[in-house]
Amino acid sequence: MRRWWSPFLYVWAFPGSFVGLLFVPYALATGGKVQYVDGVLEAYGGRLTALLQRPFWICGPIAAITLGHVVLGCDKETLYRTRRHERVHVHQYERWGPFFIPAYIMASFWIQWRGGNAYLDNPFEVEAYAIDDGWSDPTL
Repeated sequence: MRRWWSPFLYVWAFPGSFVGLLFVPYALATGGKVQYVDGVLEAYGGRLTALLQRPFWICGPIAAITLGHVVLGCDKETLYRTRRHERVHVHQYERWGPFFIPAYIMASFWIQWRGGNAYLDNPFEVEAYAIDDGWSDPTL
């Protein structure tokens, strides 16, 4: 069933993927690399690493971030380590489509306004961390 439905999911999530795709040439032009894993384009390295390591509004430096069917990461090992967590976000994009980014941002604002942690208390992150915290050793 998912195989039949898959093209529609890519189209539905494309607004987020489009944002992610804008960073791919930047990564490649600055020495980064790309790989395609399980239907998701992953870009890492180059100056992308420095960009992700800058503090962001809702959290500190980012190890990896999902934008539709594109995941940007600091390096190949980080992408491997965070893959399960980031795939939860891919599935969230497939559910929410073009509404994911606004919903994520509004949830973070609301949580921060209520005194919570805009990142860790965001329900999208709670769901992803419940699946995988991105820090466990998959070889154990």
